[in-house]
Order: sequence, then structure tokens, then C-alpha cells
Amino acid sequence: MAEIKLQTPLSDEDIEKLHIGDTIFLSGIIYTARDAAHKRLVDLIKEGKPLPIDIKGGVIYYVGPAPAKPGYAIGPAGPTTSYRMDSYTPILHEQGLKATIGKGNRGAEVVDALKKYKAAYLAATGGVAALIAKSIRKAEIVAYEDLGAEAIRRLEVCDFPCIVANDCYGGDLFQEGVKKYRIT
Repeated sequence: MAEIKLQTPLSDEDIEKLHIGDTIFLSGIIYTARDAAHKRLVDLIKEGKPLPIDIKGGVIYYVGPAPAKPGYAIGPAGPTTSYRMDSYTPILHEQGLKATIGKGNRGAEVVDALKKYKAAYLAATGGVAALIAKSIRKAEIVAYEDLGAEAIRRLEVCDFPCIVANDCYGGDLFQEGVKKYRIT
């Protein structure tokens, strides 16, 4: 397992370096989106309309951050459960999205899309929302303001900590963890 610093936007070569269990420190621009925003993005793709954000080489963080306190770019910003976005994620990877960040395992269709489109799923540690927020230097709503906390935000991050949970080779940290610690 390696420690890897990555700068967005991500390339195929960046993704090919990643293996499950690697610790990633992500810097650059990432976007936030949850269920309702994902549905809107996928609806636009299906209608052949442009997206309000450029997802080619991009990263989407599954989070609905709390309001920022004075002096901070964002409030506590812990990851939300990822499987709720599983029905939308493959089409976003097909459009060039290179990584998603959340918590919990992903379904088979997402794991297959990661292999097919050279992408990765990164896990952020739940329960440390305030600590994660310290990696976020700037936050601004860029789409779907009517969704409130679930609006799409453009985040400028520096050394945002993640762990590779699913890589482009079909590796699955959740399955490997179960195998490693299963009592037979």
C-alpha cells in the first residue's frame, strides 16, 4: 500500500497507479453531489444537454456539507453512503468522471464501470467531518442551489485524505477486508 499525492483533473495514468488500500492525498478541484443532483446530471446526459460542470477527469464527493462557521470555507463535510448513487454512477464514468468519494461499498455495476472506464472509488473516513473540512480551501455553489445542502459545489482541496476502496483492476477493499478477517 502506497501513499500517493494526486492533482485534479485525473488522467487514465493517475488511475492506473492506484490499488486498493492506497492512501491518497487529493488536491485541486472536486465537486459535491448527492442523490438529487446525480439524477439531474444523468437526466441531462440522457437528453443530450450539457452538464453544469465539467466531469471529464473529475472527482465527485458524496457530501451534503454543513454551513460554514466564520473563517472557514465550509462546515463539517463528512461522506455520505455511496450506494445511493450506484444507479447513476456508471453513466457519469462513461462521460469521463475519474473518481468518486464516499463511504461504504459499491454495487457490481459500479465496480464493472470502474474497470471499463478506468476510474476509482475512494473512501473518505466517516466520523471526521470537521477534520475533512480542514482540507477544503474554498467552496462555492455552482449548480442546483435549490437543493440546499445537496447543491453541487465546487471545492478547492489540498491534501484531501482518501483510501482507494475500488480500483480499475476490479480490486475491492471491502471484499478483501472480509476475507482477511473472516473466522472460518
